[in-house]
Amino acid sequence: MRVLAIVHQDDAGPGVFADAVRAAGHELELWRPDRGEAPPDVADAVMVFGGAMDTVDPLPWLAPEKAYLSDVVERGTPVLGVCLGAQLLAEAAGGSVRRARLPEIGWVEVAVDAGDDPVFGGLPDRLTAFGWHSFEAVPPGQGLALASSETSLQAFRLNGTPQWGIQFHAEVSAADMRSWIENFHTDPDAAGMDPGALLAESEPRLDAWNEFGRALCSRFLAAAAR
Repeated sequence: MRVLAIVHQDDAGPGVFADAVRAAGHELELWRPDRGEAPPDVADAVMVFGGAMDTVDPLPWLAPEKAYLSDVVERGTPVLGVCLGAQLLAEAAGGSVRRARLPEIGWVEVAVDAGDDPVFGGLPDRLTAFGWHSFEAVPPGQGLALASSETSLQAFRLNGTPQWGIQFHAEVSAADMRSWIENFHTDPDAAGMDPGALLAESEPRLDAWNEFGRALCSRFLAAAAR
C-alpha cells in the first residue's frame, strides 16, 4: 500500500508509526502542507499527525488540507488521525472541534470501550497514554466513541468506515517527545509545567509506549489493507 503521512511541523512526524509501515512492507510518503507543497494523489491509506496550530488558525495551507481530507473521507479511504489530525478528520466528516474542559499534557488515564473494533478491540479496559492537547475532536453523529479520559474523547471511529481518530500521541518518538517538553514554554497552556519532572516520568514509560504505538498502527494498516 501507499501510505500518506500528513505532517505539520518538524517534531510532529509519523514517529514510531513509520516503523510499523516499513515492517509491513508498505511505502510511506510524507506531505508537508505547511511548506506549501501541492496535495498528492489520494493514497491507499492516510495518517494525519499533530502540530502546535489549531484547526481554526488562519493559516493559508489549512484550507487546501481540509479540502483534501474531505475528499479522502468521502472516498472512504482508510484514515488514522492523531491529535490535530483527529480533529481535522472530525471536521472533514461534518463534526467539529472544541476546547477541552482542561488541557491534557503528559500521561493521562484512558478508559477503552471498543468491543470488536479492528484497531482498538482487545485492548485493556484502561491504559496510561501520553497526550498534549487543549482542544478535542467532536465527531459527527455517526462517530463511534472508543476511548475517553475524564477530560475528553480520546479515540473514535467514523461508523461503518475504516477511519479512526486518536487524541493521544501513540506515534510520538523519544526525540519528538523530548523536543515538546524542552520547548513547553511555546504553549501557553503548558505554563507552570515542570519539564524535568515530565521527562523523568516519561523515560521509563517510553519503550512500552512505543511498542503500543507500533502495534496500534500495525492494526490500522491491516484493517486498511482489508
